[in-house]
Amino acid sequence: MSLSRYRLQRNWGARVLEYEFKGMSAVFLENEKLRVGVLAGKGTDVFEFNYKPRDMDFVCLTSRGVQNPMAYLSTSPDPLATFLDYYPGGWQEIFPNGGPPSSYLGAHFGQHGEVSHLPWDYHIIEDSEDAVAVLFSVRTQKMPFRIEKELRLLAAESCLRVEEALVNESPVPLRAMWGHHITFGRPFAGEGCLIRLPDGVSVVPHDEAINQKGRRVKADKNYTWPYAERETGGQIDLSVLPPGGELSEMLYLAGFTEGWYEVENRQKQLAFRLEWDVERMPYLWFWQEYGASEGYPWYGRHYSIGLEPFTSYPTSGLARAVENDTALSIGPHERLQFSFRATAVET
Repeated sequence: MSLSRYRLQRNWGARVLEYEFKGMSAVFLENEKLRVGVLAGKGTDVFEFNYKPRDMDFVCLTSRGVQNPMAYLSTSPDPLATFLDYYPGGWQEIFPNGGPPSSYLGAHFGQHGEVSHLPWDYHIIEDSEDAVAVLFSVRTQKMPFRIEKELRLLAAESCLRVEEALVNESPVPLRAMWGHHITFGRPFAGEGCLIRLPDGVSVVPHDEAINQKGRRVKADKNYTWPYAERETGGQIDLSVLPPGGELSEMLYLAGFTEGWYEVENRQKQLAFRLEWDVERMPYLWFWQEYGASEGYPWYGRHYSIGLEPFTSYPTSGLARAVENDTALSIGPHERLQFSFRATAVET
């Protein structure tokens, strides 16, 4: 962590604010249009992405909200609960394991790997009224990796720019899953919201239901976005979010010729657009929780979706991604780059 005690301050243009939030270091990048809150003390979770002209926060927050892992001891510290008990919603970096507990080269990983649980170091690398940038970094504990992540915000723009580097700090070639768990919920995402994707995207259903009541999409075939067959018969338009109470679903979107998507709330005349390096992360996980899950951890309380760029699939852990050869390959001492842009758009 870095705390700039004597840094010059201002309340106009682009600026960086440093706080302690629930006992964790937090960094806010802000300008005339955006306020982006980042938990440096927990995974660099983005727990606020607020479009200030409309006071619209695009991130999903769970009913528990942000929790400090140091302030609460889970009563069931199993590999699944260690992620879900502290899951605030928002956006997480996922590495090196995507999905449930898995093992690789003798290392055992819990739900969604390591870096979303770790505190990150940071320092401010640009600080002017025209632009601010913060560089975050972390080393994984179970594997010899370092991630560096620069967040940049320019004055008067509603776009957050992110540049990342992943480094294998060992002489051993390694495999990993790398992704961004970007979720949306109330007050932005709800019934009737529209998802736009490039033409020709394939839809691959997860191999099993993620809801005890069953699933929406018939899983014996792949589809072309946005239509799929309903398990109970008929057709689903996946591009339009359904009413609350629909079954949860996990799908994978592939075959992108361009790396972008948009989620639009037509009633509010606002949209969120993500543009990312699709060569590095060719898959988009489409997680859907519409309030039908009555058990742990949702109990029917949440309406949220995730549209998550990933190197690999499915959400079955690193060992499965190695088996199907979608796991990222990182050579000895190799450095890989990734970038994305997140933008609030008035429609």
